Amino acid sequence: MWNDLQSYIHRLPDYAWNLLLACLAIISGFIVKWILDIVVHFQSKGSPRFSFFQSVINRLGQPFTIFLPLLILNLVLPLMKLQPGVYYVIDKVIGILLIISFANILLSIVKVAEDYVYHYFDLNKTDNLKERKIRTQLQFVRKLVTGLIVILSICMVLLSFDSLRRVGAGLLTGVGVGGVILGFAAQRSLGNILAGLQIAFTQPMRIDDVLVVEGEWGRVEEITLTYVVLHIWDDRRLILPINYFIEKPFQNWTRSSAEISGTAFFYLDYTVPVQALREEFNRLLQATELWDKRVNLLQVTNTTDRVIEVRTLMSARNSSQAFDLRCYVRENLVKFVQDNYPDALPKTRAVTQAQNPPGGPEAPIANLSQG
Repeated sequence: MWNDLQSYIHRLPDYAWNLLLACLAIISGFIVKWILDIVVHFQSKGSPRFSFFQSVINRLGQPFTIFLPLLILNLVLPLMKLQPGVYYVIDKVIGILLIISFANILLSIVKVAEDYVYHYFDLNKTDNLKERKIRTQLQFVRKLVTGLIVILSICMVLLSFDSLRRVGAGLLTGVGVGGVILGFAAQRSLGNILAGLQIAFTQPMRIDDVLVVEGEWGRVEEITLTYVVLHIWDDRRLILPINYFIEKPFQNWTRSSAEISGTAFFYLDYTVPVQALREEFNRLLQATELWDKRVNLLQVTNTTDRVIEVRTLMSARNSSQAFDLRCYVRENLVKFVQDNYPDALPKTRAVTQAQNPPGGPEAPIANLSQG
C-alpha cells in the first residue's frame, strides 16, 4: 500500500504536488494552533476575574493563527517542485511574512505582560503609590520595547535582500554624517525623549498623580516619551511637552502620599464665640466619612479693623475628598453661625456725635450698627 501511495505521488503533476504540500502545511498549522487553544483554555478554567491564560488567548490567538501555518509552510518549501526563480520569490515572501508575524507575536507578548502588571498593580486602591510608580515605568518600557521590535523587524526585512545590503554598506559613512546632522537638528526632540526617560525612573510625577500646573488642577492621565496629558478637573486636557516638568516647577500633591490637608477660611465679627465654633467644627468632622481623622484644627489666624479671620484645617485621604470636605465644612459652619449667632456675621460700625444745642446739655453719643 505504501508503494502504491509513493507511485501515485510521483505521478502527480508538479503544481498538484506543490498545492498538496501547501494545503497540508496550512492545515497542520491550524491543527497545532487548535491543540494549543485547547490546552490554554483548559488551564484557564475556574480562574478568577483575571486569568493569565485568558490574556494569552486574547492577545496571542490571532498572531499564532498566522505564524504557525507560515512556519510549517516554510519548513516544507524545500520539498516542493519549483523552478529556482519561483522558489526564490516564494521563499523571500514567506520569510518576510514570518518576520512580520513573529514581530506581531512579540508585540502581543508585551501586551500580555502589560495586562498581568495592570491587574496586580491596580490603581483603584486607596493607597496606590507603588502601583502608580510601576505603571509609569511600565508605560515607558512598553513604548521603548515596541519601538525596538518594530525597528528591528524593518531592518531584518530590508537586510533579507542582497541588493539592500550592498547599498547599506555603501551608505554607512553617509549615514554616520547624516546622523550627526540629524542629531543637531532634532536635539529638542531628543531632549524630550531623554527627559521622558529621566521622569520614568526618577519619577517626580507618576500616572494618576494630582498636579497643579500653569494654575490648573488635574491628574496625570498619560505620560509618553515626548509629552504629558493632564486631565483637568472639568474634563479638559492640558498637554505639555515632557521637558516642561524637568525645567519648570510644578506642584505634586501625591508625590509621597495621597493624603492631604485642606483649609477653609471664615471672616466673622469680633463677637463670635470661637469655642462654640470649634465644637461645631469638631462635630461636623466626626459626622462625615470624608475626614480621615488625622488633622483637626480651628484657629483665629488674623484680625482686621472689622472682622477676625478664622481658619479651619482638616485632612482627607486624597485631594478629591479634601475638596469635598472643605465645601462641606464651609456650608455647615456658615449655616451654624446664621442659625445660632446671626449677630456674629460681618458688620460695618459707625459712631456719630450729635451737635450740642446752644446752652443745652451735652448730647449723648449714639452707637449705630448696620448689618
